[in-house]
Amino acid sequence: MKNVQMAPKRKKSMVQILNTPKVAGYIFILPFIIGFLSFMAVPMILSLGFSFTRYNILKAPVFIGLENYVTMFTADPKFWKVFGVTMYYVLFSVPLRLIMALIVAMLLVKSSRLSGFYRAVYYLPSIIGSSVAVAILWKRMFASDGVVNALLGIVGLPSDIAWLGRPNTAMWTLIILAVWQFGSSMLIFLSGLKQIPVSLYEAATVDGANGIQRFFKITLPMLTPTIFFNLINQLINGFMAFTQSYIITQGKPRDATLFYTVYMYQNSFTYNKLGYGCAMAWFMVLVVGLITLVLFKTQKKWVHYESEG
Repeated sequence: MKNVQMAPKRKKSMVQILNTPKVAGYIFILPFIIGFLSFMAVPMILSLGFSFTRYNILKAPVFIGLENYVTMFTADPKFWKVFGVTMYYVLFSVPLRLIMALIVAMLLVKSSRLSGFYRAVYYLPSIIGSSVAVAILWKRMFASDGVVNALLGIVGLPSDIAWLGRPNTAMWTLIILAVWQFGSSMLIFLSGLKQIPVSLYEAATVDGANGIQRFFKITLPMLTPTIFFNLINQLINGFMAFTQSYIITQGKPRDATLFYTVYMYQNSFTYNKLGYGCAMAWFMVLVVGLITLVLFKTQKKWVHYESEG
């Protein structure tokens, strides 16, 4: 047999390599990877290290072990109060926001000439709701001489209420602001409502089910995946709330509206205890992670996916 000479393999050019789907995909996600590593992953790792140090930016960090965490749990009188205030805010603002979003979504689910306009109007507060300008406007509205008291006076109700000067009313002004920002959840509920087959409602109507029965037997069970998704997102947003407390009330009166994030910011940049602030941040990460884990573990008991029958 004659020896058959193999043709030498040609090396791929750089253009050919870049045109392969795998390499092209990595190139497209490269900006996200760089941004995630630069602004998320690396800072989180550094903050975890700083949480075990005494650090104030001006001086080099000094390793102190678990001292920040021990101080946080046992020697900081404000810590547990601030944590309780934040839990109270989340406990009331998140369910009320989801309920309001679902009600408005059900009102807007039927298409009309103005449905797009209404959806945009209701979504607008979610875009501007966390801005400093809206926080200042909200503070003026609930001032002693603000619009809210003026409207109460017009209808003959007490008009001298110090909304921001009382612990209970001050917190509820912030909760009302959070409920007002229901637009993003509303759009997600709208998407979920449009995915429910109309045939289910038609069959239920033929069987004699009224509107309330159709809601609890069809709409609510079919929306549980959407509710679960919205609940996770809004819980995280609730624990991250900052502008409302920092601008509107500054944590007053008597720290009744001092959110966890604001107190963490004060420790880090006002009191120059950045290491302690990092420890607070990681405790909140642990709390949010545990709550999310519990929700994921219990979702089989109340979340009904269509693929699972």
